[in-house]
Amino acid sequence: MIETSAIGATPQKPLERRDKALWDAAQKLEANFLAEMLKSAGLGESRGEFGGGSGEDQFASFLRNAQADLIVKKGGVGLAESLFQALKDRADGTT
Repeated sequence: MIETSAIGATPQKPLERRDKALWDAAQKLEANFLAEMLKSAGLGESRGEFGGGSGEDQFASFLRNAQADLIVKKGGVGLAESLFQALKDRADGTT
């Protein structure tokens, strides 16, 4: 059975929808991983006396998440591809 996508432009098969969902999940996992890595690297920490204070501290996570999302959109570090393949293999029952 072929259903149309949310946009309505192209029909999608169930496997294509599943693969897109797996790819999206893999990218989100990579973005979360990268956000934690950026946090560990000190991105978004206050700069002492001349920093933004508590406001900067409260919104630093938004900056890290946005930067991690951009890194993933530009190709990331390859984690999403590995995660996608593992998720796909598991869904197909090949592992």
